[in-house]
Amino acid sequence: MKKLMPNDLERIREEMRAVTNLREGTGRARITMHMGTCGIASGARAVLNAFLTQIEGAGASDVILTTSGCAGLCSREPMATVELRGETPVKYVDLDEEKAARVFREHVQNGQIVAEFALGAGSERVS
Repeated sequence: MKKLMPNDLERIREEMRAVTNLREGTGRARITMHMGTCGIASGARAVLNAFLTQIEGAGASDVILTTSGCAGLCSREPMATVELRGETPVKYVDLDEEKAARVFREHVQNGQIVAEFALGAGSERVS
């Protein structure tokens, strides 16, 4: 078994901080990629990777990228939900890598909903 080095501990700390930020919602924005079987079959992994590339390229450490299961609209996959702090969540449908990049630039970075890819705004949460 490999011994832990100081750099390994720093990496683990950062990974755990990211998990904590996700749980506590400390990011400015959250992108939830719906990764049910239907989403994966429709290309959700490529869209997830596109969002990740955009986040890393922008150095957006305040954007949380997470996954969830099926959102219940299999025919509209790949789907993602974008939530900006203090704003209504927006569900995007029929995504691909180019659309994901545009959603990231326009909505996540600049606060402008990309209406042509949006299914609707609102939360699925039960109060």
